[in-house]
Amino acid sequence: MNITANTGVRITAYAAALAATFGVAYGVGTGVDPVVAEKPPPAKHEREHAEKPPPAGREEPGAAEPAAGGLRISDGGYRLDLEKTAVAAGARTELRFSIKDTHGRALTSYKREHEKELHFIVASRDLTVFRHLHPARAADGVWAVPVELPRAGDYRVFADFTPGGAAVEEGGAHGDGGHAGPATNLTLGADLAVSGPYEPSALPPVRATAEVDGYRVTLKGALTPGRASELRLTVGKDGRPVTDLQPYLGAYGHLVALRAGDLAYLHVHPDGRSGANVSFGATAPSEGTYRLFFDFRHEGKVRTAAFTVRTGSH
Repeated sequence: MNITANTGVRITAYAAALAATFGVAYGVGTGVDPVVAEKPPPAKHEREHAEKPPPAGREEPGAAEPAAGGLRISDGGYRLDLEKTAVAAGARTELRFSIKDTHGRALTSYKREHEKELHFIVASRDLTVFRHLHPARAADGVWAVPVELPRAGDYRVFADFTPGGAAVEEGGAHGDGGHAGPATNLTLGADLAVSGPYEPSALPPVRATAEVDGYRVTLKGALTPGRASELRLTVGKDGRPVTDLQPYLGAYGHLVALRAGDLAYLHVHPDGRSGANVSFGATAPSEGTYRLFFDFRHEGKVRTAAFTVRTGSH
């Protein structure tokens, strides 16, 4: 939809922040808290049971459930430092950021994962705009990437990375600055306001197929809270399956899942490819509605197919 100043409201970075505060919905809910079902207070015997550790060799139900990423700007002794927190819609600009340790030093050593030291995602809070970007890192640890965002509103940026090398041993969240144990993958998130004519959009409906540039992508499988499940995506074109997908980021596809409402970031792991089918293993941290973004490469170009799914639905 073309958006003009006559059909929208001019939103500044300040107004965009107010919109989020007072619940002006972008089609994803009425708040930014995690999407979880409310539960009554536990009974006395339940509280007593919870206070006792499980027997050796056993895990309590839900103990292995994944924590949602991207909800915090700092975690594990590292902080996402986004230099510019407001940009204009439709204008090409450069986003610069760094990952700082507890001493304020920029991280310069990363473990490469899926062919990159760091994956940088930008998504609108209504989950209708998505960018998977590949920033370049300078020697001083500052990352930079050009971006042009088409629509005004509130956005979230995500830095998905694993610290590596000497920097991990020197920086971190433990008292004297040293990291204990091996480095783990982190996803840090920060808000970005995009000013310009604004018009809210509803979350796209739940569908098992998505169309992009003449390709038809079909999704099979379901997200299950607290339990790993398989998501299988099949790429087709002109009524025939596409069996010659090209590797992208070390696999035959890359999948990002974001939870509607708070934009919690899910780690989704590629399981492999068979013909036109690309499969992933995913675990939803809670009940709710999610938006899946599937990047695939064919004939030298990367395209993104997007799906709205609800936990437990196919």
